[in-house]
Amino acid sequence: MPELRVAGQAFAVNPGTNLLDALLSAGVAVPYSCRAGSCHACMVRCVTGEPLDGKPEALAEKQREQGWRLACQCRMVDDLGVEVFDPVRDGLAAAIASVDWPSPNVLRLRLTPERALRYRAGQHLLLWTAEGIARPYSLASLDGEDPWLEFHIDCRHSGAFSDAARQFKSTEALRLGELRGGALHYDLDWQQRPLILMAAGTGLAPLYGVLREALRQDHQGNIRLLHVAAHSSEHYLAAELQALEVSHPQLQVQLVEAAELPAALAELRLVSRQTIALLCGGPASIETFSRRLYLAGLPRNQMFADLFLPHA
Repeated sequence: MPELRVAGQAFAVNPGTNLLDALLSAGVAVPYSCRAGSCHACMVRCVTGEPLDGKPEALAEKQREQGWRLACQCRMVDDLGVEVFDPVRDGLAAAIASVDWPSPNVLRLRLTPERALRYRAGQHLLLWTAEGIARPYSLASLDGEDPWLEFHIDCRHSGAFSDAARQFKSTEALRLGELRGGALHYDLDWQQRPLILMAAGTGLAPLYGVLREALRQDHQGNIRLLHVAAHSSEHYLAAELQALEVSHPQLQVQLVEAAELPAALAELRLVSRQTIALLCGGPASIETFSRRLYLAGLPRNQMFADLFLPHA
């Protein structure tokens, strides 16, 4: 029976046991979110032994060389010694620059890291509270344009991180974990091609950064952005998007309530088969967006989607 060693303790586990489950069963406080190898919240460092990794491609080669693994994707096959991610030791401190509510259910969090952080529009960061609660969030800011890192937190429902975020004050500090690439980005090769950006809820966060990057790069093709929200009051970046629309004639912004979405999608037409579509939101929204685009004639390999998976 394999032995799991962590924090000076050893536990016998059944062969084939999921590493995250083994750690949680042993009382080790490992944060996790998606359990799909996407959010990277459950990273641990293997110091002795090697688990069976079901998704090795999820981490960069450098990280794997350093021993990092995603606990949710690994199974115990032999004796294994691990260290959990320590945000104080392994993370980066960031002060809270501001907290505000651009809509009744969306909290806008702006952080100033203790040292400059280079990033691309569309990437994600793992945020840690002082209490050790960790969740991945998409960056809504634009490197080189904004003096802070900006995140949009959906607070419609109670959750460990969102509940903590409601109490954030500007005197507090958070820790930043791994910066990782999301599925969304802006490619200079797309400069002449039409873009369709579709977001549901706070799925708008990374697309706001990507949109601004495209405009900064003087994108020449038409850009259409559709944001769907449960209610008009939840179009939390309406003023910012409409200001961009006024100053950039190639941009069309469409703000749609959930009840209006079927009609809005039914009217969707492609201006070119060369269109690139960037989609962000929950699984149901992504499926709705991608199905309509496919029926409109857009090949699936020209659609890029970032799924916001619910906390497992």
